[in-house]
Amino acid sequence: MIEKNINIVEERIKSRCAAAGRNPSDITLVAVSKTHPAEMVREAFSAGLIHFGENKAQEMDAKSLEIKESVLWHFIGHLQTNKVKNVIKSAEYIHSVESVKLAAEIEKRAAKLDKVQKVLLEIKTSSEESKFGLETEDQIKEVADFCMESGNIQLSGFMTMAPFTDDESVIRKSFSNLRELKEKFNARGYGLDELSMGMTSDYEIAIEEGSTMLRVGTAIFGSRSYTI
Repeated sequence: MIEKNINIVEERIKSRCAAAGRNPSDITLVAVSKTHPAEMVREAFSAGLIHFGENKAQEMDAKSLEIKESVLWHFIGHLQTNKVKNVIKSAEYIHSVESVKLAAEIEKRAAKLDKVQKVLLEIKTSSEESKFGLETEDQIKEVADFCMESGNIQLSGFMTMAPFTDDESVIRKSFSNLRELKEKFNARGYGLDELSMGMTSDYEIAIEEGSTMLRVGTAIFGSRSYTI
């Protein structure tokens, strides 16, 4: 079932890329495996996926120890500074940096491991109170500049979550705002490559608006069990 689901998602990515004049190879499919057991991650890996996303620090730490396959872990959830130590050991990317304080802790922990940690800044592109992220350009610039000046952080791009709505125009605006923000910062020399946006319900819109990382869980693994 997982392999079939992956094939469906990948075909939809190819189709939407063709319509948008994009190359599917420019997009990374991150399978969001949060709450799903390690054997399901292995099944998806066997079907060809490499990138997996988790949003709980301890769950990612535990899975990274259990799963010996060469998967690349993405931490995509809200990250507290006291949980950086659980993430830094295995994360290829941390998508949710939203303060200098958090970036400083990542820098400190990465330096101890002699590691350059790839990060994305989480940007709040909606008014929903449940969403995290940087909101003003001044805030974004402050954290981006700290990352750019850090020896053990590589600032790779921006991440956002679209509002929970059926209004496609609202979702599209959230994604286009992030793309335009990336373009603005790149015009200033930041050299950002990645836009992490788009989940199961809206990844096809995200492709059209320039996403390079899709965080897709339910369409691959099915509905989540929250018993973990």
